[in-house]
Amino acid sequence: MMANILWVDDDLENLWALQLALEADGHRVVAVEDAGRALDLLRREPVHFMITDYEMPIVDGAQLCRMVRAWGAHASLPIVMLSAAPEPVSAPRAWTYFLRKPAGFGTLSALIDAHVAPRLTGVKRVSVEALRCAQRAASRWPAIIADCWP
Repeated sequence: MMANILWVDDDLENLWALQLALEADGHRVVAVEDAGRALDLLRREPVHFMITDYEMPIVDGAQLCRMVRAWGAHASLPIVMLSAAPEPVSAPRAWTYFLRKPAGFGTLSALIDAHVAPRLTGVKRVSVEALRCAQRAASRWPAIIADCWP
């Protein structure tokens, strides 16, 4: 199921690696390096799912999540925050899921599918069995074996 995914990370290697893996999984990915670009993109394009790094300069991932949640149009946008550091407990939790790096790609892919399928199909609940049976989009790129990245 193709989703428009916004991926925010100041590390170019992480941006590139996850973008390739998600595109091979059939999604459209727009990768940006900071919160300002992410907010600009959210104003201009439909986004079904957002992934952000936690530790970024100027505006960190937790602050970005709070900004997105405060924006009515994206208040319910599914957001995964990734970090090598532990989940921040001092800030109000504005993200949907927190994954520690190195995160398994299968876990991230399952979270995307579980949240995006209902948004794109209009079905309130999609069974795990239906997600397993869904055909992945064909890709011109060879499959990426990404049990862990970066």
